[in-house]
Amino acid sequence: MKCPFCGFLEDKVVDSREAKDGDSIRRRRECLECSRRFTSYERIDEIPYMVIKKDGKREGFDRNKIMAGLLRACEKRPISSSQLESIVDLVEKSVQESPDRERPTSDIGKIIMRRLKELDKVAYVRFASVYLEFEDVSEFMTELKYLVRAREKSTKRKPKRSKK
Repeated sequence: MKCPFCGFLEDKVVDSREAKDGDSIRRRRECLECSRRFTSYERIDEIPYMVIKKDGKREGFDRNKIMAGLLRACEKRPISSSQLESIVDLVEKSVQESPDRERPTSDIGKIIMRRLKELDKVAYVRFASVYLEFEDVSEFMTELKYLVRAREKSTKRKPKRSKK
């Protein structure tokens, strides 16, 4: 391992332990030339999980892209970062559990939209407007009307019976 301070190629391992995430090993090393200490992490090299884009291209799954999209959709909305993390975790799990290590972005978008719809309707509409690629205001209005109808159905209450 090359020393980040002096560039010397020999060191000794002073301490070795499992990292907090459990997916890697953290090693404290000491350079045999300058005696300075540094940390290295070792993790298993895996075959990357892939997503299939709308145009058919394949690219590696990137949870940061999912989080960036969610942050944009949820900007100035009462959604905590832990709620967003749970959505990203759910998406990542679904990609990892796919039998052929690939998942279409349409599936990923549906998972995200389902969760956002439960959490916050405004964030859902923001995300949907990009994901569903609304061409004009009428498509946008159709989705809004659908949301309003769904909300009205869920908030309608049965009349209370009077006690006699």
